[in-house]
Amino acid sequence: MSGSGPPGGLSLDTHAARRAFDRASSGYDSLAVLQTEVRGELLGRLELTALTPGVILDAGCGTGHASRALQRRYPGSRVIALDFAPGMLRAARAQRRWLRPFHRVCADACRLPLADGSVDLVFSNLLAHWCEPQALFAEVRRVLAPRGLFTFSCLGPDSLQELRAAWAAADRDTHVHFFRDMHDLGDELLRAGFAAPVMDVERYTLRYRELAALAADLRGTGAVNALHARPKGLTGKGKFSRLAAAYEALREDGRLPATVEVVYGQAWTPAAAAARPRPEPAAMGISLVALRAKLPGKRRE
Repeated sequence: MSGSGPPGGLSLDTHAARRAFDRASSGYDSLAVLQTEVRGELLGRLELTALTPGVILDAGCGTGHASRALQRRYPGSRVIALDFAPGMLRAARAQRRWLRPFHRVCADACRLPLADGSVDLVFSNLLAHWCEPQALFAEVRRVLAPRGLFTFSCLGPDSLQELRAAWAAADRDTHVHFFRDMHDLGDELLRAGFAAPVMDVERYTLRYRELAALAADLRGTGAVNALHARPKGLTGKGKFSRLAAAYEALREDGRLPATVEVVYGQAWTPAAAAARPRPEPAAMGISLVALRAKLPGKRRE
């Protein structure tokens, strides 16, 4: 599935998404197994960069674990933890150190309350699929200083493909979000003015005993249907039975699979604000050879 944007009617209701993450904030960490895995992978990729950031933005910080890790990795940096859900920022207080605590800001990542060129590193774990990429990437590009790094992860189009197919057998409504292909995201990065983007994909398969357990995990991590075009009523017994029967047909070795495709991206701002040509990656402080060698067997560009 690819294209410049989601099919008609699949725009996100930001208020609904914010409410879902607020509700999920208190129990989020106990359920965020995949989110923790992806965050660790994204943090590990920073080892391949020659970067000493003065200011770091953790965009979509959630409960603050990445903000704490970034502060440990770059002890001389000022870390800003930004999220649009107040509940997540309240939970993030538990990750703040007494000495040089990171700053918490409640704001929309597509409307950053930061000055142009004021940030050296933007780290964003599993946020971009909750935003319009064109708007998000433009804002990140605006606040990044020359030679600044944007590193992020988001869901790709194969995510929750089993759930999408099962719902399609149950009714004609849209229940699963649209996720963009990595090639489209790479194109959007270039259009926003980034240089030397590196994109790759990794797939994870989660396995559940029952459909209810998958639903509880999605709800408990805030990953609910927040589309403007989502069904507003309760799911009837007949519809749920059709959904469960369709998903049950996919059971493997006693478990129900749930595929999650994660897109990883890394891109730099040009050395000078007025320069738009793509510089040599080595001049940006990153070894693409090292990065690609670290990703054997993965789909990448």
